[in-house]
Amino acid sequence: MNTIGIIAEYNPFHNGHIYQLKCIRRQYPKARILALMSGSFTQRGCPAVLDKWQRAEHAILGGVDLVLELPTAFAVRSAQDFARGGVSLLARLGIADGLAFGAESSLSLLHRVAVLMDTKEVQENLHSSIRNGMSYAAAMSRAIAAVSGVEERLLKKPNNILALEYLRTLYHGNSGIKALILKRMGADHHDAELHENYASASAVRQEIYSSLPDRENLAKVLPASTLSSLFEARSEGRLPDISLLLRPLLVQLECCNAEELKAFYGINEGLENRIMRAAFHCRTLDELIVECCSCRYPKSRIQRVLIHCLLRLHREKVHMFDQAGPLYARILAFNRTGKGLLHEIKKNSALPLVSKTSHFLKDAALKRLPKERTLLENMLALDIRATELRRLCLPALSAHGEDLRKSPVFISATP
Repeated sequence: MNTIGIIAEYNPFHNGHIYQLKCIRRQYPKARILALMSGSFTQRGCPAVLDKWQRAEHAILGGVDLVLELPTAFAVRSAQDFARGGVSLLARLGIADGLAFGAESSLSLLHRVAVLMDTKEVQENLHSSIRNGMSYAAAMSRAIAAVSGVEERLLKKPNNILALEYLRTLYHGNSGIKALILKRMGADHHDAELHENYASASAVRQEIYSSLPDRENLAKVLPASTLSSLFEARSEGRLPDISLLLRPLLVQLECCNAEELKAFYGINEGLENRIMRAAFHCRTLDELIVECCSCRYPKSRIQRVLIHCLLRLHREKVHMFDQAGPLYARILAFNRTGKGLLHEIKKNSALPLVSKTSHFLKDAALKRLPKERTLLENMLALDIRATELRRLCLPALSAHGEDLRKSPVFISATP
């Protein structure tokens, strides 16, 4: 493999990510590595702990050559749509021949399962379970286990869930991109403990948000650049607090009725009524989310739905985004090797490279109605709104318009 892609969140970038990059380098010493990274919000609907330029810079310092942003239109979605968006963007760049990702199981087992996911038997079992009130993820795990004989507990492992969606998308595409499985090192995805050398991103976030974060222990599981940025953000009031979005959300809900709410992506089957009822009496965002949860609607889905409301992301617009796929490659950070990759993308891909959003979306266009903008402008405007929404999560409010001002980070020399 000459150019290997990674689809990631780096929330934040830690030693486990460095280990994965070293594994790739050991197997393919001459390969260039590019990462497609979620921007201001993560797949589960949380504001990223550090801004996207900082996280991209940490990735370059840790061994990635080029970091591009996975548009918000695909980044803050279900595992299936996150994977589809990421693989589609990677394929459209025209230079990648590999996709590396972590998993708890072997490639052979996961590939055997992935080819079954869209068969009639699995799909019938899936929809039957969903009709009985199960969430999509739980219903899919049960349906696959029933048909494949693979243990359901393996199918519910966080990395396996995404790995299956990557393989499923690759299986149905004609990109020629091959999968490279990287065995997860150290802590499990949701492990809340800080272990020696390796810890999950969840454990790191839990520690940095604690009343007295243990810098010494965090230094064992984080590269110096990430550690420094996290403590600096903490001291300056730049660690996002999602609870601060309650009031903007209540204003949004006050300004629309249930029918208008139902037009936002992910809201159906009476969920709009559940949200409206919860908004009347809940005093915190967490209370509101818990009030809206059910077996069918887990916390991560409710959280995503509320972010879609705040971003004013309508179902019709998402359908158009999905039909079109990613329409640009937004550059966040790169090194000298990455600069070469950018030249190759320009030569091999029809996608425009976005280094300055203001070159593609002027202030005047941002003020126009969505129906008066092109689809590319609307997709880019969503990224900008996501950055502004993350800004509202900061205890110390930063300046408006960061997405329009910032340029990609260039690292001339990496370790």
